Amino acid sequence: MDIRKIKRLIELLQESGINEIEIKEGEESVRINRGGPMISQPSAQPTAAAAPQPAPASGSEPDATEEYQSSTPDGHPVRSPMVGTFYRAPAPGAKPFVEEGQQVKVGDTLCIIEAMKMLNQIESDKAGTVAAILLEDGQPVEYDQPLVILQ
Repeated sequence: MDIRKIKRLIELLQESGINEIEIKEGEESVRINRGGPMISQPSAQPTAAAAPQPAPASGSEPDATEEYQSSTPDGHPVRSPMVGTFYRAPAPGAKPFVEEGQQVKVGDTLCIIEAMKMLNQIESDKAGTVAAILLEDGQPVEYDQPLVILQ
């Protein structure tokens, strides 16, 4: 299966809001899953799939949601639509897309998430003021993880 086809499938998945898709072409197959555990399937060719989500922490350690709630200001969280790497600027050494305290409109680029060597611009879904930027350049990000807080 061609990598361009796989990338297009990922784009379609993101646009449609569907959580999982599996495509088979002859003996080749690919399953793309957004946000759930990955189930591996044997095939003749290597398959590409979204990274599996880590199992929730158990025991006395606070989970990411509790940590997020206790350490960030109130407001509207802009969440990651994918697993990848967070970047505040379009290139190393370039001016960041936004700074704390800056006014943004719907559709303004807030950051970039790199996933599978593709740079995906994350846009504001609400007008407001950037209250907090929760990650630093190069940090890994999980699906649905808060990136930026808008007020």
